[in-house]
Amino acid sequence: MVEGYCMKCKEKREIKDAKQVKMKNGRDAINGVCIKCGTKMFKIGKLE
Repeated sequence: MVEGYCMKCKEKREIKDAKQVKMKNGRDAINGVCIKCGTKMFKIGKLE
């Protein structure tokens, strides 16, 4: 699983339903939701 920082929990958490997206500037990013609180999460980088 992919890990990211949850702004609501203020901790690093796993990203549930992680999917690869492209930002407007062409960089790769990962979108998903926090496994604990359900808040949207966003991380810059490629999905492994």
